Amino acid sequence: MQTYKYRAIAKDGTTVNGVIEAYDEFEAVNEIRKTYAIVDSIKPVRKERRVNIDINEPLWVSNKTLSLTANQFAIMLKAGLTMTRTIELIADQSDDKLMRRILRACAGDVAAGYSLAGSLRKNGKKVPAVFIETVAAGEESGTLEESFKSLEAYYSRAHKTQKKVKSALTYPTIVLLLAIVVIGIVMVVLVPRMTETLQGIGTELPLVTRILIAISTFFKNWWYLVLIGLAALILGLFLFGRTERGRMVYSKIRIRMPVLGKITRFNAAAQTANTLATLLAAGLPVTRALDIVSRVLDTRCVGKELNESIVKLESGMSLGESLKESLYLPPMLIEMITVGESSGMLEDTLRSIGLFYSEEAIAASDKALSLIEPMITIILGVVVGFIVIAIYVPIFTMSTGIAGSY
Repeated sequence: MQTYKYRAIAKDGTTVNGVIEAYDEFEAVNEIRKTYAIVDSIKPVRKERRVNIDINEPLWVSNKTLSLTANQFAIMLKAGLTMTRTIELIADQSDDKLMRRILRACAGDVAAGYSLAGSLRKNGKKVPAVFIETVAAGEESGTLEESFKSLEAYYSRAHKTQKKVKSALTYPTIVLLLAIVVIGIVMVVLVPRMTETLQGIGTELPLVTRILIAISTFFKNWWYLVLIGLAALILGLFLFGRTERGRMVYSKIRIRMPVLGKITRFNAAAQTANTLATLLAAGLPVTRALDIVSRVLDTRCVGKELNESIVKLESGMSLGESLKESLYLPPMLIEMITVGESSGMLEDTLRSIGLFYSEEAIAASDKALSLIEPMITIILGVVVGFIVIAIYVPIFTMSTGIAGSY
C-alpha cells in the first residue's frame, strides 16, 4: 500500500490537509471524495530509503521455495480458505525470509480487493515471471488451484535437477580450488628458495628450469597485478553478461561448445516444453504463453527465436510450423509439438517431451561431470610433473657431474 498526502476542500469551503493509504492514486482520490467535495492536490509520500541488509535473506526466491509455496496454496485453497487468510498463513509458515516479506506485502493488497497476481507484480520483483503469469491465468480462468498444482510440479522438477548438478560439482570444485592454492604457495614460496640453491650450482640451468624460475619470479613480484587483472576480467565479463547483448553472446557460445552445448540445448528444450505446458494448462493463449517463455528462458538465443515465432503464429501458422526454422531447438521437440497440435493433446505432449529432455540433460550432465575428475587429475599431474622435473633435472645433472669427476 502507498501513502498519499492530499489537500481537499470540504463542502463548507474550508481547506483540509491529510494523509491516506491506498493501492494507487485513483483509489486514494475515490476514497477522499467520499468525505470531501473537491480534491485540490494529491502526491505520494516518499518513504525514507534505509539500507537494511539482512544477511539471512536470500537474493532470489529458490525453486524449492516456489515449489513449496505453490503446494501450500493448492492445499489451502482446496480446503476452502479465503485468499487473504491463505497468504497470511503461508507467510507465517515460510522459512524463506524473502518469500515471507513478499507474501506479507501481498496480504494487505489482496485484503483491499486486488488480485494476487497484480500484487505479486508490484511486490514480488524477485519472483519469476512464469510463477506470476501462471497465477494470473489461473485467476482469470477460475482454475487457480490447478495452476498452483502445475507450478508445484514444475518447480519441484527444476529444484531436483539443480540440486543434482550442484551436488556433482561440489567435490571437483573443492579439489580444484585446493590445487590452485597449493600450486600458488609452491610457486611463490618454495620455488624461490630452491632457485637460490640451483643458481648457486654455477652451471647453465636447463630450459625447463629457467622457465619455472621465470614464472615463479613473475608471480612473486607481480602477484597483486595478477589478482587485480583477474578481478577486473571477472567483473567485466559479469557486467557484460548482465546486458542483453552479453546474455545473447554467452548463450550462443554455450550452445555451440562441444560438450556443454549439448547440455545447454537439452536444458533449453526441457525448459521450453515444461514452461509452455504449465502456462497452457493454466489457460493462457499460445501467443501469450510463448511471449512469457521467451522472456524467462535461461538461453537467450532460444528465447529470441521463440519471440520471433509469435509473429508467425499471429499470421496463422501453427506453433510447430513457426518453429521449423529454429537453429537451436532439437528437431524432435518441434516434431512432437506438431504432433501434439494435430492430435489436440499439446499440453500432454509438451509435458512428456519436457520430461524426456530433462532426463537427457541430467544424463548428459552426469557424463560430462564424470570426466571432470580425471581431467583435473591429469592437469594437476602435468603441472606437478613440470615443477618436479624443473627442480630435479639440474640437481641430477650436478650429481652426475660430480660422480664423473671421480
